[in-house]
Amino acid sequence: MKTALLAFGLCFVLGNAASAAAPCRDAKGKFVTCPAPAAKKTCRDNKGKFVKCAAAAPA
Repeated sequence: MKTALLAFGLCFVLGNAASAAAPCRDAKGKFVTCPAPAAKKTCRDNKGKFVKCAAAAPA
């Protein structure tokens, strides 16, 4: 019983790791390099202090 639970847990962990690192494919199904994730935008005022992006002063 203990061995069965250990095997199930190992399969669960490895299955989640494989799905998280899935490669990207194009429209034809060929493997391509994945695009870089978009960087989070930070807004600053003219003095260099962080502000909300909606209230950011024009540069």
